[in-house]
Amino acid sequence: MITTIQDGLFVELTYKVSDLKTGEVLSTVEFPLGYVHGHNDVLAPQVLKELHGKSVGSVIEVPIDCNQLYGPRDESLVFTDRVENVPEEYREIGTTITMESDKGQQRNFIVTRMDEETLTVDGNNPLCGREVIFTLEVLTVRELTDEELAAGGTVPPDTKVDGAKMMSI
Repeated sequence: MITTIQDGLFVELTYKVSDLKTGEVLSTVEFPLGYVHGHNDVLAPQVLKELHGKSVGSVIEVPIDCNQLYGPRDESLVFTDRVENVPEEYREIGTTITMESDKGQQRNFIVTRMDEETLTVDGNNPLCGREVIFTLEVLTVRELTDEELAAGGTVPPDTKVDGAKMMSI
């Protein structure tokens, strides 16, 4: 019986991301995250390295400098416009808007502020410029099923496996 996380094994876990300076919880998973260790790069490399060799029930904390993952914050990716110039379906804080550049490159922008006259969107990753701590709890470590092996040892994102939603972070 496999008891520790190794490449090629299915791993299921929960996690939260907290701001290192303030302790504020920035993100948590709604459903357990499932992935194939060493095959699905769904977590930051530092997190995957720390998970290797851990077992069910392990809780680890991994500090991450998000500037290394996402680069420094870029204020040129923050735009404010008059509310009437923005379609109604985008007029809510937290809404993601996908925009395309003249060169066909897509980027997600998040509505970060809104008042009666203006709306602000930000194209920076929400963790950009922060130092955070990932707190992870390992729920499952197991061999791949025949179905997963037939798929080449990977499970497509947004697939439910054993109640875990496969996602990218």
